Amino acid sequence: MKTEQSTNHLMQNYARFPLTLVKGEGVRVWDEQGKSYLDFVAGIAVNALGHAHPAMIDTISKQAATMLHCSNLYHIPQQIELANRLCALSGLGQAFFCNSGAEANEAAIKLARKFFFDQGISRYSVITATQSFHGRTMQTLAATGQDKVKHGFAPLPIGYKHVALNSISALKDAIDEHTAAIMLEPLQGEGGVNHAQNEYLQAVRNLCDEFGILLIFDEIQTGIGRCGSMFAFEQTGVSPDILTIAKGLGGGVPIGAMLATDKVAASLSAGSHGTTFGGNPMSCAVALTVLDVIESESLLVNVQARGAQLKAGLQAIAAKYAIFDEVRGHGLLLGLAANIAVAPIITACREHGLLILGAGPNVLRFLPALNISEAEIEEGLALLNQSLEGLKL
Repeated sequence: MKTEQSTNHLMQNYARFPLTLVKGEGVRVWDEQGKSYLDFVAGIAVNALGHAHPAMIDTISKQAATMLHCSNLYHIPQQIELANRLCALSGLGQAFFCNSGAEANEAAIKLARKFFFDQGISRYSVITATQSFHGRTMQTLAATGQDKVKHGFAPLPIGYKHVALNSISALKDAIDEHTAAIMLEPLQGEGGVNHAQNEYLQAVRNLCDEFGILLIFDEIQTGIGRCGSMFAFEQTGVSPDILTIAKGLGGGVPIGAMLATDKVAASLSAGSHGTTFGGNPMSCAVALTVLDVIESESLLVNVQARGAQLKAGLQAIAAKYAIFDEVRGHGLLLGLAANIAVAPIITACREHGLLILGAGPNVLRFLPALNISEAEIEEGLALLNQSLEGLKL
């Protein structure tokens, strides 16, 4: 299938790179001409185990031969087991499964509002951070703290406020009698790889407790080992009332989840929310396999080691080129901030056989698979160096 044919009948809502990928194995992908690329995008933090992991192939094959879907009209063993595993890992009480990160965040917003409605309290407003990204549905779009993604979709749903990240005074000023929840990414991915400081998140938790507000952590991109712990919030000393995850959970098979404390989850009563495909046997079986492999292959330890290696390499590159300001992030969610537009660098890297992406116009983002090797990190850094040298910056 030629790249130019994608304009025939596909809606042009994606600014696709001029590249058609047809195969992947490990941390490498191949285009239709047979050229290989080192993949530091991983499907935008989705391919947690890389491409064509044997355990995933085995699970998908066996589950496809057993049952793909039966709907949530019935009990699903794989779903029950996955809920048990995720609740044990997170310390939260109950789980709801859907198909994507946006759906998980949509469910979290609905749950927060329903929680206060059930108490007869008029609380519906959600406070989020500027530069946040929470999804593309109308509610999650309204929750997102970036105006550029909202253009053309007015009027958006009401009930959202956006304040500067890491400013506890701005957050406190935004709280009023209608505030139901504060929704934050522990590490913003799409918004520029911006770190929510631990002290800030601890102060946010205290504010939520003081005013009876729910704390939602959006870990769609940071969860499932991406930052070196199963969930990024584990590194902050702060636990949420509601947690959302997706992306890496299915390793490439669509699945999202919302977890909540028992007290809050009770408001998602029968008939209050649902999904046809969410939590089907296939997606839950694969998610269980992802969790199994993370444990059996000690991938959290690998993320910590490879993340430190990649960060050190990026810091060396930042010191070499005046166009770079700093390295941001944790584990294998890292950003290299520049004082110029990074699009030409992404193009040069692709031409040299390295796939990376941006986080806004001025930040390079690196999201390799959690099982990437030491040698592959070095190869990626070498390709980045070669690409930058070719640009004569």
